[in-house]
Amino acid sequence: MKIGRITLSDRASQGIYEDKSGPEIERILTATFEEPSEFIRVLIPDDPGQLRAALIRLCDEEKCPLVVTTGGTGPSARDITPETTREVLDKELPGFGEVMRYYSYERVKTAILSRATAGIRGKSLIINLPGRPKAVSFCLKLLREAIAEGLEHITGKRPVLFVDPIELPLEKYLPFLKWLKPKRDPRDRITSHK
Repeated sequence: MKIGRITLSDRASQGIYEDKSGPEIERILTATFEEPSEFIRVLIPDDPGQLRAALIRLCDEEKCPLVVTTGGTGPSARDITPETTREVLDKELPGFGEVMRYYSYERVKTAILSRATAGIRGKSLIINLPGRPKAVSFCLKLLREAIAEGLEHITGKRPVLFVDPIELPLEKYLPFLKWLKPKRDPRDRITSHK
């Protein structure tokens, strides 16, 4: 599957520091889909014109079924990813951003500042992700089933997902689980017969 991934970062695009979020997108999606993926990489500053052009090229010319952006989703003046993404969408899918904010907020209280969104352009699913590698990893794992289902609706082909081992934070659920254990009724004594 051809996947477009766009990193928006003024400093990374100038070579001041290394882009780590883009490679993290590749690492997680390679471990998500059984089908081999071909990544088309774009690294640009937080510039609406460059982002708009990159999204249109990846969707319309490169025909990427999935386009993922990282960065530019916060509240600062240079964060322009959600607004620019909406300009090129045929349909918005706000649930992606809602789920990322909801579950990320349990871990990082500043996640509520994210304005990430997602949507459809032609036969492409576009998803905005946060800019930090850990957040990229966490959000992509949250969205894997929705991405597969969305791609099936958009392209007619559902990508096969690798089995994801379910990880439960036992320290969170054990206190609750002990209350589910049925209590023995003292009248239900087992008596031995001689």
